[in-house]
Amino acid sequence: MAKSTYPRDRFDDLPADAGRIGAHRAENPRMNGWVVMIWAVVATVVLVAAGILGTLLATGRIDLFPAPEATVASTPAPEITPVLDPTYTVLVLNATSQDGLATEVKTEIEAAGWAAEDVLASEASQDDFETTTVYYAFEEDAAAAAGLADVLGGALVAQSDQYLQTAAGEGDEQPKQLTVVLGMDRVEEP
Repeated sequence: MAKSTYPRDRFDDLPADAGRIGAHRAENPRMNGWVVMIWAVVATVVLVAAGILGTLLATGRIDLFPAPEATVASTPAPEITPVLDPTYTVLVLNATSQDGLATEVKTEIEAAGWAAEDVLASEASQDDFETTTVYYAFEEDAAAAAGLADVLGGALVAQSDQYLQTAAGEGDEQPKQLTVVLGMDRVEEP
């Protein structure tokens, strides 16, 4: 072995089997393998929980600071006073499987004051409509629709332009029309 070129000091004179000499840090006797393992498990659980929480927040599945719910003040629906107005034309559509029901209801409407030529009876394209409903197209027709519903014994009233007939020429006034769709509630049990 090559001789060292370092200058001699007091440690060169010690025998090789003398043991430790000089300053050193001893291992902490309280810190053993189990404590290190527990700290590693706790750190793993905390990191996994933080990752799951972060993912849920990022995807919007949970909201830590929800916005307060807006309260909507409900306004009661205006009460419609039924008006019996036989100036409207009435289309009666039988949406049930019972034959002749539209003609029966047509007769009932005529007895309430409508002219025979102002009430038309026909079959609907379906035969399983649930509840008899009087449809009107414009807001100003609501009272007349409610009056016709009373004539029929309390049918539902709904606004829809599905059954609206258009006037023949431009600038003509829209016809005043109500449509009654007869439902299964009008079918007589055999």
